[in-house]
Amino acid sequence: MSHNPIRPWRNIDRRKSRQIHVGPVPVGGGAPISVQSMTNTLTTDVAGTIAQIQACADAGADIIRVSVPDEASSKALKEIVRESPIPIVADIHFHYKRGIEAAEAGAACLRINPGNIGDEKRVREVIKAARDHACSIRIGVNAGSLEKHLLEKYGEPCPEAMIESGLDHIRILEDNDFFNFKISCKASDVFMAAAAYQGLAEATDAPIHLGITEAGGLMSGTIKSAIGLGSLLWAGIGDTIRVSLSADPVEEVKVGFEILKSLGLRHRGVNIISCPSCARQGFDVIRTVEALEKRLEHIKTPMSLSIIGCVVNGPGEALMTDVGFTGGGAGSGMVYLAGAQSHKLSNEGMVDHIVEQVEKKAAELEAARAAEAQAAE
Repeated sequence: MSHNPIRPWRNIDRRKSRQIHVGPVPVGGGAPISVQSMTNTLTTDVAGTIAQIQACADAGADIIRVSVPDEASSKALKEIVRESPIPIVADIHFHYKRGIEAAEAGAACLRINPGNIGDEKRVREVIKAARDHACSIRIGVNAGSLEKHLLEKYGEPCPEAMIESGLDHIRILEDNDFFNFKISCKASDVFMAAAAYQGLAEATDAPIHLGITEAGGLMSGTIKSAIGLGSLLWAGIGDTIRVSLSADPVEEVKVGFEILKSLGLRHRGVNIISCPSCARQGFDVIRTVEALEKRLEHIKTPMSLSIIGCVVNGPGEALMTDVGFTGGGAGSGMVYLAGAQSHKLSNEGMVDHIVEQVEKKAAELEAARAAEAQAAE
């Protein structure tokens, strides 16, 4: 919340990592934790892919990943990169030529698994293309595609196998004097992924890309990702995140930001604090919150809004938010601004009025930030 100081018990000591860049976006080295998603359109559908990237960018995505499985996709990528409002990570699968083509097309980062590209000569060619085109690399370890020799060694996918795979891949890049990389070690099992990430975090200073892969649908995947990513982020691990959902990529971005907002690691848009509602509610809390979430999606300014159905917890919650509304009796409630009682409001037309108050407060906060920035110059 913007008008209250940060409490020391909320601080998270982030792991120290070196910094790389994905286009203009810094990753690691204390930079804000970036949020990613991935398009699910055919890459050869240039217009459809650009539209989906724009929707993700509008939702706050800092980086977007695009699959490049064939030569036609490589050709389409060049136009997509030119039109994209955010930097693109090209997922090149097993094909080293796609990596070279993606770097030439302007991708900001290549997602590769060095052990699956082929012999060292091919790996060196991809690294050279990345270096020549100022392109970073993400090493993508996945429990579902571990190398055969590691499965034989460990008997099954496990954190130790994932860590060894990641460190082997790091060695390949570093042996070729390439350090502009980040790493992920994803699994659909929350415990396995968390243990693997913890081991990698101790073994390397490379920036870490967090994700629980194949997490599931919107509800189940959100819960699984919140537990897995949340626990790692709380421990200070993670420099960029992607929530993997069987859902619209825009939903991945929204969930990613909500996870970061809940831990105080990123602040974007309106954080709505609302009660689950009960027989004491003085208005329909659930429908009101649903309407406000949609009406306030356009606001990017970090701020807080409390919507509480009755006076049991309402005034206390409103003390800690920028704008608040607490239900009362006789079809009206109390509006709070900056934690203080401001005026009574009829339940009728309350959504429009609250939106107006939030927009006004957002404008005030932006003006104050602009003045501070100008004074600091």
